[in-house]
Amino acid sequence: MEESFIYYIESSIKENWDRPALTDYHGINCNYKDVARKIEKLHILFEHAGIKKGDKIALCGRNSTNWGIAFLATLTYGAVVVPILNEFKPDNIHNIVNHSEARLLFVGSVVWEGLNEASMEALEGILSLEDNSILVSRSQALSHARERLNELFGKKYPDRFRPEDVNYTYDKPEELAIINYTSGTTSFSKGVMLPYRSLWSNLTFAFGVFGKLPGEQVISMLPMAHMYGLAFEFIYEFASGAHVFFLTRTPSPKIIADAFSTVRPNLIISVPLIIEKIIRKKVFPALEKPLIKLMLNLPLLDKKVKNSIRQKVIDAFGGNFKELIVGGAALNKEVEEFLHSINFPYTVGYGMTECGPILSYAGWETFKKGSCGRAAPRMQLKIDSPDPAHIVGEILAKGDNLMIGYYKNEAATHAAFTPDGWLRTGDLGLIDEEGNLFIKGRSKNMILGPSGQNIYPEEIEDHLNNLPYVSESIVVEKEGKLTALIYPDFETINADNKNSDEAIAAIMEENRKQINETLPAYSQIAKVTIYNEEFEKTPKKSIKRFLYQ
Repeated sequence: MEESFIYYIESSIKENWDRPALTDYHGINCNYKDVARKIEKLHILFEHAGIKKGDKIALCGRNSTNWGIAFLATLTYGAVVVPILNEFKPDNIHNIVNHSEARLLFVGSVVWEGLNEASMEALEGILSLEDNSILVSRSQALSHARERLNELFGKKYPDRFRPEDVNYTYDKPEELAIINYTSGTTSFSKGVMLPYRSLWSNLTFAFGVFGKLPGEQVISMLPMAHMYGLAFEFIYEFASGAHVFFLTRTPSPKIIADAFSTVRPNLIISVPLIIEKIIRKKVFPALEKPLIKLMLNLPLLDKKVKNSIRQKVIDAFGGNFKELIVGGAALNKEVEEFLHSINFPYTVGYGMTECGPILSYAGWETFKKGSCGRAAPRMQLKIDSPDPAHIVGEILAKGDNLMIGYYKNEAATHAAFTPDGWLRTGDLGLIDEEGNLFIKGRSKNMILGPSGQNIYPEEIEDHLNNLPYVSESIVVEKEGKLTALIYPDFETINADNKNSDEAIAAIMEENRKQINETLPAYSQIAKVTIYNEEFEKTPKKSIKRFLYQ
């Protein structure tokens, strides 16, 4: 029974019946019993609309209480969830709904404004995520069921809805649970088929690492349509009795800082960009003050000053968390060096959609700086290299977290696995003698130097991003030479009155010369191209590199 994912959802609802469960920051608030009642109403709607076990139901909208309820209702009914990132363009959303063969679509109002129901002919109904009202119905059974929903619920539960009324059909390990369409940093969306065993294994991993969190508070910042946010900012928290706060708005540093100070979360899951922005804007400027610089260089004061800085950084994140977990992309080396130097409780994990998502992790006390932890429980990692500790090779993975394959794409599924069943991650790395994984970059991003040298653009970008007035960068190969595409830090440039085109070009040229002094001849930057807008990103804030190659 405890190897059933749905068992954990059912148990949490019963055990935490009167506890707060889901809250839209400055909005809707639901206890676990409210969530259970809303799930049951959706089950009645699905049943009367003719939805069967294994049918596909798509969700597209910003993180919210109602998104979470629709997700849980779909899984506990036995249907397959198709979460779609609300940042996707309408054409992509239409294509995913059609490709997945979804029968119903739950959609947020902002997304709905850009969609065209005529482009999704196979859908039987489109429902609003705000109140489950019908936006489009092509099924008389669906319309009739929605009109009579309260009446049908009242007939089924004439007294009141109680914990003992929560009885879901438990899943089997290989049954399909989710089709998650990748956000695509190197290519376009593929439908990753995740079985219940993957959801169960990721949830069990979280229980093993963090225990259960009854009554504790967590902020959901990452998009739930992406497996990282879904698994570790929603599923795990709900299954362990925590109270999840959804930001419901684009998580800018200001909004996040406000939420941290109000909610004071017990665990923080984030992507590097959010952490880096908070530290660069709130912490680094203070460290540049002459007195603090002086104190950091005095051995007797050094430890006290570092402890004081550590507390200030902890307070910037709410002051109440056990650990801050970074994933989704590499953490900037300068920021990581700083966090490590003040003994900040952070760690960096590694995962991918195809593993639902976790591949490696280590708790902050044993985490090795610069690594992504060690292979997660029930997972194996190896490097496709003659000397995995010293010669970079592709990271291969095997274990319970792995996907079944890509939906209706046998060629891509075949290409994703080695003949003996190891998943090709497409990432390059090393594993040291202690099992710590160090990622060097994407295999598709690697550039072959003039004499066959391997150039990892991410490593160059990491240095570039630390140079004056650089916000973000991409290094690409053009006509046999390396070009740095740079989006400048216009906020600081304007504050320093250096905002003429000539001044910006001169600064970036100086940066080019400075970084080349540290790079071998074969990986030096030949040219800088300045971009006036941020690079387009996936929802986990990785740059969509393929758009700029």
